[in-house]
Amino acid sequence: MTERNTVEAAANRTQGRLFASFGLYGVRQRAEQYKDEKFTSLLHHITPLLLRKSYYSLKHNAAYGIDEQTWDEYYIGHIIRIDELHERVHNGSYRAQPVRRTYIQKEDGRQRPLGIAALEDKIVQQAVRIVLNQIYEVDFLNFSYGFREGRSQHNALDALYVGITQRKINWILDADIQGCFDNINHEWMMKMLARVSYL
Repeated sequence: MTERNTVEAAANRTQGRLFASFGLYGVRQRAEQYKDEKFTSLLHHITPLLLRKSYYSLKHNAAYGIDEQTWDEYYIGHIIRIDELHERVHNGSYRAQPVRRTYIQKEDGRQRPLGIAALEDKIVQQAVRIVLNQIYEVDFLNFSYGFREGRSQHNALDALYVGITQRKINWILDADIQGCFDNINHEWMMKMLARVSYL
C-alpha cells in the first residue's frame, strides 16, 4: 500500500466510472495532463444529478445547521427541492446561510469550535468538492492520506506498518500542527486555489 495504494487504485476506478457519468472524468484527465492549466467555467458540472448524489452521500443523522433541516425532513420532495437548488446555484440567487456554531469538549478540558452548515449548503459544498477533487487530487502524493476520498487514518497506519517492518527505519517523526488553518501559509494556499479561478 505504500507504493500505489490498492485502496487508491480501487477508489480511482470507482470514481472514474462515477465521474464519467457527470462529464468530470475529462476534467480529471486534463488536470493530470496539463499541470499548470487554470480551470474556468466549471459550473456546468454542478448538475441536478450531481447535487442529488451529493445529498445522498451526506450522513443521515448529522447535526442540523441554522436551518434546523434534517436529512430525513429534506427527503420529502427532495427531487423538486434539489432542482430548485440547482436553478438558484446557476442563476446566481443561491446564498449560503450562516454556520451554526457549537463546541466539542476536548480531552484536555478545552473546547473545540465546530461550524455546522445548513443542509442545502452541505449539498452544494459536497458537489463543489467533487468537482474540485478532479483537479487537485492528481497533485497529491501517494503518501498523503488526510481528507482524501477512499483513504483514512487506517490506510495511513497500514502504510506506516509496512514501512517500519519492511524497511530500515532510523527515526519516526510524529507532529501535530496546532491551529493548522490559523498557521498555514495563506499566500501559498491562495496560489494553490488560484488554479481554479471560478466555478
